[in-house]
Amino acid sequence: MLTWLFERFASAPDKEALVWRDRPTTYGQLRELAQTWGRELRTRGLEPGTVVSLESDYSPNAIALLLALIHARMTVVPLTSTVQQRKPQFREIAQVQAAFQLEPDDRWSFRPGPARHAGHLLHRRLAELGHPGLVLFSSGTTGEPKAALHDFTYLLEKFKVPRHSRRTITFLLLDHIGGLNTLLYVLSNTGAIVVVEDRNADAVCATIERHRVELLPTSPTFLNLLLLSEAHTRHDLSSLSQITYGTEPMPESTLRRIHEVLPGVALLQTYGLSEVGILRSKSKSSDSLLVKVGGEGYETKVVDGTLWIRAASSMLGYLNAPSPFDADGWLNTGDEVIVEGEYLRILGRRSELINVGGEKVYPAEVESVILDMPEVADVSVRGEPNPITGNMVVARVTVERETDPNELRKRVRDHCRGKLAPFQIPAKVELALDPQYTARFKKMRRVDI
Repeated sequence: MLTWLFERFASAPDKEALVWRDRPTTYGQLRELAQTWGRELRTRGLEPGTVVSLESDYSPNAIALLLALIHARMTVVPLTSTVQQRKPQFREIAQVQAAFQLEPDDRWSFRPGPARHAGHLLHRRLAELGHPGLVLFSSGTTGEPKAALHDFTYLLEKFKVPRHSRRTITFLLLDHIGGLNTLLYVLSNTGAIVVVEDRNADAVCATIERHRVELLPTSPTFLNLLLLSEAHTRHDLSSLSQITYGTEPMPESTLRRIHEVLPGVALLQTYGLSEVGILRSKSKSSDSLLVKVGGEGYETKVVDGTLWIRAASSMLGYLNAPSPFDADGWLNTGDEVIVEGEYLRILGRRSELINVGGEKVYPAEVESVILDMPEVADVSVRGEPNPITGNMVVARVTVERETDPNELRKRVRDHCRGKLAPFQIPAKVELALDPQYTARFKKMRRVDI
């Protein structure tokens, strides 16, 4: 299954494949480690089609085990510490039959699962094909998360085409489609994976400086935190040539500021979903939110302002929910977009859109304006019911110093006047005392009210 990838490893045996805890692993060593794991899987009696959870963050053993599981045509369920409390639930939904737990120091343990038959129709289809699988869970902040089952054969296809080889930080996690995409892209081009265990701004910048990292794949929320911390002024980031950002809409003000402080770094917007994988993309420029998405194996269309995608690498389906694809294989992404020639501007999820008296308000647009206030560290915007307008705009604001809530509300509204339409200006401003982003550095807009 991965013979082509192991052949690339063999062609560069002395090249750095991975830097973990400042210790390098070469491609020759990674190939040998994957072979060792292959023997371990056979010793454990694990057969093709077995559903196996890989419970770890990035490490030499985790990466080698992932490759061994794919090569042995098993179905991998990556689970990181960010979902620690929900692991039993996730194992049950995915029908996990065996689990490998890797500790932070890379020691590992094996735990046979319950005497469970992976009897879901989709699991059976994969087993009949003899293909490896991948189960990814949605964030599931409310209700039961959805478990997307992929045929790994189709996800791997695009990595067979050689592309750029770069030293790259693994910022997005191993159980995220973007994190896996980054990992497989770097390995297939014999670049170097540089692991960060602490994802705060100073730690990431120190890692970039120490290991001469060239590519940082991250989120707009992290870039805003980077600007706020000014970590870029305390570390040498001259090796950095590209930042890719995705997982959520980018505030225009954040993009403008990151372009100003890192003018020599190319900024590229990415786009993908757990259901279809990561599309190839091209930003119009580093300071533009306009982007082309698609590439070989992907088709896109815009229907009533919403982006639809059809992909060769689409998941087989959900293990615990109806299929979201229409009869022709198209997926409604739920993302509202504006078409400008051959480019798109992604406005945000339709589910997060706020309808104020019949007018559309996109949270990211309001957040971008408020983030321009010097005292604002972070902001999230949502809608709340209003008896007159149907909904009103609510802004939760994080400030850098102690502030009177009434004074903050006045300053926010004054700042927005002239920059936003009257219906976009927050009717309610709340002072946020806790972080407004998840462990995946993605903005949280929903709160209990």
